[in-house]
Amino acid sequence: MNDRPLRRDAEINRRRLLAAATELFAQDGLGVTLNDIAHHAGVGVGTAYRRFDNKEQIIDALVGRRIGEIVALGEQALEEPDAWHALTHFLDGWLRLNLEDRGLTEVFTNPEVGSDRLDESRDRIAPFTEAIAQRAVTQGVVRPDFRGTDVFFIQLTLTSLIDRSRKPAPNLYRRYLAMFLDGIRADRALSDLPVDALTVDQTHAIMTSPNDSRRHATALHATSN
Repeated sequence: MNDRPLRRDAEINRRRLLAAATELFAQDGLGVTLNDIAHHAGVGVGTAYRRFDNKEQIIDALVGRRIGEIVALGEQALEEPDAWHALTHFLDGWLRLNLEDRGLTEVFTNPEVGSDRLDESRDRIAPFTEAIAQRAVTQGVVRPDFRGTDVFFIQLTLTSLIDRSRKPAPNLYRRYLAMFLDGIRADRALSDLPVDALTVDQTHAIMTSPNDSRRHATALHATSN
């Protein structure tokens, strides 16, 4: 695409398209078409294709914005001196973003969004989950074997629930978040966990090839040795 500054009307149309895409992705996921987005934005299809070559470019723009919101949550969490509050607020904030935006959910669960986007999400978000978890361990508020990838899998598990209960019971996830959080607190008797936490790379391997059993087996085998 042309990188020169857009004329005012062209920029207005671009913003309309991004706003429309945000609404449609939040409601219906990433399966909507560029034509759907154009109609929802109230602009001609030709106008949409002049601003974006395809739907993928719109997804790129919005994914970067959404990942930025999660990063902002991570930055806020690391500014919170109480590591338990930091962890719980980070998880709840991330889950609320997923509740509000179905498209954000698909960024982390649908390999068809593209490996570059999944790589970006890992590279930008994983340092925060690792730091938040490690600080909670250091302060002694969570079990000592808690890891950053556990943060990711807790939100991923509850996001699956959100996806099913979004309309009939949108706040149901909060019940199970409370149960998860009770299970990781350090101020109670702890059971030995049957397997170790995955590394960031192993987690990424699972998320980028959920239908490839051989790659899954390789990633999981490494954790059992």
